[in-house]
Amino acid sequence: MLKDKYVTVNGVKLHYVTAGKGPLILFLHGFPEFWYEWKNQLAEFGKDHQAVAPDMRGYNLSDKPTDLDQYKIAVLVEDIRALADKLSHKKKFVLVAHDWGGAVAWSFAIAHPDYLSKLVIINAPHPGVFARLLTSDPAQQKASQYMLMFRGEKAESMLSANNYAGLVGAVLGEGLKTGTFTEADKEAYIKAWSQPGALTGGLNYYRANRVGPPPPKKEGEAAPAVVSTGNFAIDPNALIVKGPTLVIWGEKDTALLTQNLDGLDQFVPQLQIKRIPDGTHWVIHEKPAEVNAMIREFIK
Repeated sequence: MLKDKYVTVNGVKLHYVTAGKGPLILFLHGFPEFWYEWKNQLAEFGKDHQAVAPDMRGYNLSDKPTDLDQYKIAVLVEDIRALADKLSHKKKFVLVAHDWGGAVAWSFAIAHPDYLSKLVIINAPHPGVFARLLTSDPAQQKASQYMLMFRGEKAESMLSANNYAGLVGAVLGEGLKTGTFTEADKEAYIKAWSQPGALTGGLNYYRANRVGPPPPKKEGEAAPAVVSTGNFAIDPNALIVKGPTLVIWGEKDTALLTQNLDGLDQFVPQLQIKRIPDGTHWVIHEKPAEVNAMIREFIK
């Protein structure tokens, strides 16, 4: 049974959905999703955990600060630390995260290793690896061009046009054809995107942290017009994840390429990698039973 709750932490009111009782397992969504990304996991892990999926700040029913600095990675990490303090009662917890939630989770694990018993990352790049790829890997640079658009002034109007047709196509398009998503799912997403300020809140993660590839150089242009970095870590010199970590990767992800797994063990000594060859960036939705089984095996 899913319950809606609100909590004020780190100066913002966060909405979250929770199921079950027991040790805390916390799920962090990415862009452009919301707590609903994890509905299958809440049902499964709520059987023997307190399973919690917040709307991250800027999204859906959580507060949406207007100041760009309120979306810097250090602030986002503090949201999670403060939320965990409210929910975990000083006990270690399991953190599971995808996409931008994964970026926050990597940084959280680096900054606060004592909080976590296990870390599970699904299709989200480690800041050290991603920084390297965005500097030197043409394929990842090309795959990340959309990030520059997301940081631009026209992002909101482009993504919301025709009742969010672009976002529906990107997130739900294939899944609506195959049955992974239903029309009810589509309506839930459009409702979340339509919350006042929610689309800007999500895009501000890209803007505040300046994540993206170097912009294409224009002829005669001395320096890039947009400063970009793939290193969204709080402290770029501290990139080691000390605890046990499982990385699940849908290998057909066209935005975050499998090169993000190369050399990952240099930053994550206690690393397990599980590849899902026919999974895309949206593997959580496409293969919920497989993803759940991998998490179960890891956290037992």
